[in-house]
Amino acid sequence: MDFKEYFKYTRDQRIALLLLIALMVVVQLIYSFADFTSTAKPSKEENEWLALQSEIDSLKSIMPKSGYKMYPFNPNFITDFRGYKLGMSVAEIDRLLEYRKTGKFVNSVEEFQKITKVSNELLEKIAPYFKFPDWVKNKKNNYETYFKSGYKPYEKEVKKIIVQDINSATKEDFMKIFGIGDAISERIVKQREIFGGFISMEQLQDVWGLSPEVLYELNKNFKIGTTPVVSKIEINNASTKELMKLPYFRYALAREIVTYRSMNGAIKSIEDLIKIKGFPVEKVKIIALYLDFK
Repeated sequence: MDFKEYFKYTRDQRIALLLLIALMVVVQLIYSFADFTSTAKPSKEENEWLALQSEIDSLKSIMPKSGYKMYPFNPNFITDFRGYKLGMSVAEIDRLLEYRKTGKFVNSVEEFQKITKVSNELLEKIAPYFKFPDWVKNKKNNYETYFKSGYKPYEKEVKKIIVQDINSATKEDFMKIFGIGDAISERIVKQREIFGGFISMEQLQDVWGLSPEVLYELNKNFKIGTTPVVSKIEINNASTKELMKLPYFRYALAREIVTYRSMNGAIKSIEDLIKIKGFPVEKVKIIALYLDFK
């Protein structure tokens, strides 16, 4: 095959090819150097909108920035978010959280600063909003003496608490606790019905929507007066379906218990329970009250 035949052009074809190349060069030059931006002037309506936006921007620049408004709070329950809003550093927040993990409470302004190591400047800003519960022995946090700047303590009228039996309390009784409304009180009653009565105040932690402050108030105002009669489940003989009658045991966990029994023999104690995959170790003591290990 002779490839030269493909490169032979007539005179007209050569002229057309040259014109095509010239046209491509001209278009490229126009695209590179010409200004295609719109030169149309904005309309009267557009000018009015632009002027209005400029006025809005100027007003925003002079508006005072809204700060974080504080209300009285218990410093023992400061979260990471609230601590950040108050101006505490991560280290200061962590010191308080570590102290609270030991089960202890901060009972005064002085103790709060000792634990967290916050500066005097920050403490002067947030201490007037501290609200300590009634059980604090030193109810008079003397800000005048501590800061010498005229602060007055947040005082609350002390009322005598009549502790009620949580298993006989009504929905209205629960609603007397600050922070508990109709919906949450209904959840508490429903949870009590599921268990056939509470056998431990720790079971309130399973009620969705209860904050640490509300749980503290519930423990202060209620107690286990009449212990309900519990129909215990024979852990070593119960089927998967029978195990699921206990609210703490869902299908997956009930199956794990049956599997553990078949592979390891009888479950004799709490120590055996916590070896089961997926078992809620933090609730083992309460769950054990519903079980018969014979």
